[in-house]
Amino acid sequence: MSENENQELEQNKREQPMSFMTKVMVTGFVGGIFWSLIGFFAYLFHFTEISPNVVLQPWALGDWKKGVLGYIISFILLGLFGIGAALIYAATLKKFRHYWIGIVYGIVLWGVVFFLLNPMFPSIKTVPGLTLDTNITNICLYILFGVFVGYSISFEHSEMVTQKQQQQDQPSANR
Repeated sequence: MSENENQELEQNKREQPMSFMTKVMVTGFVGGIFWSLIGFFAYLFHFTEISPNVVLQPWALGDWKKGVLGYIISFILLGLFGIGAALIYAATLKKFRHYWIGIVYGIVLWGVVFFLLNPMFPSIKTVPGLTLDTNITNICLYILFGVFVGYSISFEHSEMVTQKQQQQDQPSANR
């Protein structure tokens, strides 16, 4: 096999790294799905009164949203909302590399959903009307989502800055 043929083989090709924005979107989507699945298990084990499929209630009619299809669509929809939350984090807080920022971001997201957006979801009681278990569980889920998204995005941003710095410093070292 010649050198030219060897370089053309699939296993010898280098993958192009994902862009920062692609990583942000993947992180948000995976975080949204993962933490909504954890929320589903918390609902199943009665840690919370709120099921992930509550996100469909303002827009979807019928009992299908309470079945398997409703949960699957809810997980995907919450993953898409996770992308939005990750993009907001990347635009505003990516330079902060401490997990406390993610905790605060998760608490702010929880506040936005349970105080500002609560009227959109008639089946969710107001925060004082929910059980203590429900409030604590949901705050914890939002905090964990915030830390997951925040720390992942901040880490990727820091790595990107470090790589750019190394690339800028590299030509000067060869002089």
